[in-house]
Amino acid sequence: MESLYKTHKYLIEHLNLPLRRRLMDEINWNDRLIGIKGSRGVGKTSFLLQYAKEHFAADDKRCLYINLNNFYFSVKTIKDFAGEFVKNGGKVLLIDQIFKYPEWAEELAFCYARYPKLQIIFTGSSVLRLKNENYPLANKVVSYNLRGFSFREYLELATGKKFEVYSLEQILNEHSTISKSICSRIKPLEHLPSYIHHGYYPFFLEKRNFSENLLKTMNMMLEVDVLSINQMEQNYLPKIRKLMYLLSEAAPSSPNVSNLSKEIGASRATVMNYIKYLKDARLVNLLYEKGEDFPKKPRLVYLQNPNLLYATRMITVDPQTLRETFFYSQVHKDYKVNMGEKSAQFLVDGQYLFSVTNGVKDKKLSNAYYAADGIESGEERIIPLWLFGFLY
Repeated sequence: MESLYKTHKYLIEHLNLPLRRRLMDEINWNDRLIGIKGSRGVGKTSFLLQYAKEHFAADDKRCLYINLNNFYFSVKTIKDFAGEFVKNGGKVLLIDQIFKYPEWAEELAFCYARYPKLQIIFTGSSVLRLKNENYPLANKVVSYNLRGFSFREYLELATGKKFEVYSLEQILNEHSTISKSICSRIKPLEHLPSYIHHGYYPFFLEKRNFSENLLKTMNMMLEVDVLSINQMEQNYLPKIRKLMYLLSEAAPSSPNVSNLSKEIGASRATVMNYIKYLKDARLVNLLYEKGEDFPKKPRLVYLQNPNLLYATRMITVDPQTLRETFFYSQVHKDYKVNMGEKSAQFLVDGQYLFSVTNGVKDKKLSNAYYAADGIESGEERIIPLWLFGFLY
């Protein structure tokens, strides 16, 4: 255990995070069992370490970070380790890569019951279903989702300036005042193309080729998050990879399940399940009519964020596709997004229609808001598209 304490101390002392994630203030840290879910590459490990650094000294043995990738946990059970940790005065156990350990849910449930003064905070793939009533952790774990950078967070990194988060209602009602205040400090339109290309995933800060790194991350999502967690055999990987490519090439589009079934050599039901797996891995977003959901076929399939469009497409990406994907990715964190009507692509929270456009020449929809690209500030129902990047 001493070597794990040394690793913990080293990681804390060498942690250099240029941005504090907003989720840090949204979590109730008094809960005994907390799960932090997120897709690969969004910064879950750094998030755990940031929490430790903010609340404990690097050599404070009441808190310990462990990564279940460590071969030590091939022979040491979580419940036995937790028992030793508590015996030595441990209070907070931070567990990374939880799904790498077999029967992790059962052992966390055991620790929850056996050690009432121990707090466990763990990270896991977005594919994990922590609230499934059949899980041993049902009614015990409180889960949160860590997402990639919002446009606001990216701007804080790019400019070194701090910006407020706004609710959808604030943006709808006060967008002119808010946008003018922000534009007095920076030029958001100058930064938006960079964010759309590479700003969603924190690893853009690393000195590596971003596109290659993202492709590698996407393949890991498919190989580990989709196949392993869903207990699928490796020989299904080529089918899922091909499906991902076909969906990305056409996005946004209504999936022709029969054609996709023929293309990848799988049944229609299997195709629908694969699409759901891709959604759970946060590689795609599914747009449904209001009141509909899986297992019904979605009206449209989008990629989860605009960075993925550049990584998967070998051709120039359509600007309108980028606009709609950006809007969807920023809004759906805290708001329900459904299919809109007429030329309004989206219905948000069942009441707000949005038409995502390149500027607004003619307001044909009197009952819709316009998320307009290419403008710094708007008026009435015309709102700058970039401002929806300040929702989180």
